[in-house]
Amino acid sequence: MRKHTIQYTSPLDALVAVAKRLSKRELQHGMESEDFSAQYMQGEMPDDAAFVEWANDYRHYLALRRNLEDSLKDVA
Repeated sequence: MRKHTIQYTSPLDALVAVAKRLSKRELQHGMESEDFSAQYMQGEMPDDAAFVEWANDYRHYLALRRNLEDSLKDVA
């Protein structure tokens, strides 16, 4: 599997892009990313490339969201 690096113009743009990818996967598999992540972390999901990417996207989404929330706390 080749690793792709994507440059975003802002953290908000990155969050939106990752959220769109998550939404597509959720629709495709009929499962929320949070539920998928819990099952994946417990070893209940296969380690195929699509699920590894979904798990990574979800972790990335959580980190981006947490960073944006922290930034907004500093502004308010």
